Amino acid sequence: MKKNMGMADRVIRVIIAAVFAVLYFMNIVPGTLGLVLVILGGVFLLTSIISFCPLYLPFGIKTCKSK
Repeated sequence: MKKNMGMADRVIRVIIAAVFAVLYFMNIVPGTLGLVLVILGGVFLLTSIISFCPLYLPFGIKTCKSK
């Protein structure tokens, strides 16, 4: 699994995951939609930690600097 996410992409995903968590845990977005946001935030956080997004592969997107 090669890295395909750059630092800016990773930081943006972590920020979005934090916003989703705050929206859910402060009961601003409750219920099913809130749970969907938390799960999506978890996926964003996981992909930013491992620097790999599987959805980038079919489109040939690569935001990291090549060596």
